[in-house]
Amino acid sequence: MSDMTRDSAVEGLHRALANQVESGAVPGLVWLVAHAGEVYSGSAGVLGLDTSRPVTRRSIFRISSTSKPITAACAMTLVDDGVIGLDDPVTGLLPELSERVVLAVPGGPLDDTVPAVRDITLRDLLTFRLGLGDDFTGNPQPAMELAASLGLPIGPPRPAAYPNQDEYLRILGSVPLEYQPGAHWLYHVGADVAGVLIGRACGTSFGTALHERVLGPLGMTDTRFFVPGDDLDRIGAAYWAPDGERVLFDPPAGQWSAPPPFEGGGAGLVSTVDDLLAFAEMLRDGGRRGDVRVLSPEAVAEMTTDHLTAEQRATGPGGDEAGLGWGLGMAVQVDEVPTRSIGGFGWDGGLGTTWSVDPHRDLIAILLTNEAWSSPEPPAVHQDFLRWAVRLTGDEDGRSE
Repeated sequence: MSDMTRDSAVEGLHRALANQVESGAVPGLVWLVAHAGEVYSGSAGVLGLDTSRPVTRRSIFRISSTSKPITAACAMTLVDDGVIGLDDPVTGLLPELSERVVLAVPGGPLDDTVPAVRDITLRDLLTFRLGLGDDFTGNPQPAMELAASLGLPIGPPRPAAYPNQDEYLRILGSVPLEYQPGAHWLYHVGADVAGVLIGRACGTSFGTALHERVLGPLGMTDTRFFVPGDDLDRIGAAYWAPDGERVLFDPPAGQWSAPPPFEGGGAGLVSTVDDLLAFAEMLRDGGRRGDVRVLSPEAVAEMTTDHLTAEQRATGPGGDEAGLGWGLGMAVQVDEVPTRSIGGFGWDGGLGTTWSVDPHRDLIAILLTNEAWSSPEPPAVHQDFLRWAVRLTGDEDGRSE
């Protein structure tokens, strides 16, 4: 790809995203693309509708579910260190999840249960097959509804609304599983439980373990569970449109401005494009970034390999259309699509983030916005971004060779 063609693609990418801001699709955004040893970045818009502060490369965003791969990586450091095996029961560290019962019929009566056929394992947590979680197909979920009535929030992340880690797990352990361990893919809960496990295994808070094992070694200094006062001018408001009209979801000095009672491994982190680049480069390069090794190549292979059956993929991330499987804490591409090659991996955040790694194209693409998704389908700004990022590699038709 010639320098002129590459410059044209970068300019086209920047213009396409700036147009999305000017059209009112999102108030502000920052993007970063890394390809073949080069890094390109740009930003547009403002941190909030009530401020003229522009979004910059240093701006901090709520990354919601893009937290999940980072949590999984931290859990895999425990596997590398021999603290727990992927297929070991978690009940030694999480006794609240011992002796589980399971709904006799998924979606059926809460008082009609059978014993779990086996204990929940760490692999179950990270592949989202522990038996509890959000069902993307919209099937009835009486156990999750019961957990919500007992104090576990559902829906968009609200860190301040959660109980502490021990109370969270006590409530979760008081409701039956909706499926047998390993049988069905259900979203989100496994990552939050993994965060509790990591903290207990390390004898610290989850946040401390995450900093010591992943964030600190990678220099991810802006990735954490809250934004301290000195940095609040770098994070703006977050917006969403639950009824089709944009409203404020969280102000700058909102739920991410103080340490939360629950450090959620599923959706609790804030971050920047450069921090997420460091994390992506580590996984792309087999567990190390420069001279710093965070994970073994074997751990990265587990994270980036699809663990689902064909039946689980059909009701899992993206359904039949997206061609996605699930590794550990993130999606894995199992069918070719224009914006990601087979073997690519990543995950989005419902508060407005995209994080994608395509090793075949040597492409890392990160987009952070302050507008939440209004449906499971990626908004146009995210789709435009990924298409232009692929074009920057010289793949004009959006398909790898």
